Amino acid sequence: MPELPEVEVTRRGLASRLAGRVISGVEVREARLRWPISADLRRLAGRTVKAVRRRGKYLLVDCGDGHLILHLGMSGSLRVLPRGTPAGKHDHFDLVLGDCLLRLRDPRRFGAVLWAPGDATQHRLIAHLGVEPLSRELDPRRLHKLTRGRRTAIKLFLMDARQIVGVGNIYAAESLFLAGIAPRKRAGRLSEQSCVRLSAAIKRTLRAAIRAGGSSLRDFVGSDGAHGCFQLRAWVYDRAGQACRKCGGAIRRIVQGQRATYYCPVCQR
Repeated sequence: MPELPEVEVTRRGLASRLAGRVISGVEVREARLRWPISADLRRLAGRTVKAVRRRGKYLLVDCGDGHLILHLGMSGSLRVLPRGTPAGKHDHFDLVLGDCLLRLRDPRRFGAVLWAPGDATQHRLIAHLGVEPLSRELDPRRLHKLTRGRRTAIKLFLMDARQIVGVGNIYAAESLFLAGIAPRKRAGRLSEQSCVRLSAAIKRTLRAAIRAGGSSLRDFVGSDGAHGCFQLRAWVYDRAGQACRKCGGAIRRIVQGQRATYYCPVCQR
């Protein structure tokens, strides 16, 4: 599933190409996504795209009086293409902008295209989201406060969007490795010094992933069609049985919350 780095890579690719363009219309070829695409979106014609922002894993296309909320789901991608480009089997939605269009491709149809009048941050899908990990809000003191009293494993805590948004499975594992923290350690047992290391590791990991174009494990491509390559540089993710790049010990794999977790038992305590 595309996480914060993949969504931010997409946002950066779209922002300069969409801002200032006037919406000519929309074309819906398959409305049955995670939530049905409303026929009301046809009323977007004539609005100007002011900016493209991100909140967690949601892209917010600012149209002045409201926002088009886009979510990539498990397999979605967004491309800016010349108008008239033939649609493929999984190309479900086009936002037409003069001589180009923004196209959503989503083979598994878990993505979303929604209209939110006014302030999108108050939308039911967004209002409950936690701290943005790349913002100043996620500092060691805030992380330590968030984890107090939490009995859940720190890996699962990092993946809880109500606490911190968009970290995801790969990036939680990689951040914990850099911070030297075992994934099964209870969040509430993290010391202040551990939170110093972990908050820095989260930011370092996410920024490195953005620079690498995100991670392309299955379907993800950026708005230019390029695949991300962060997964090729991972310290622990998907490296079970291989030598730790730091100590030489064997990377282990466990399952947490029905997701695979990779870690080094020597480097992470």
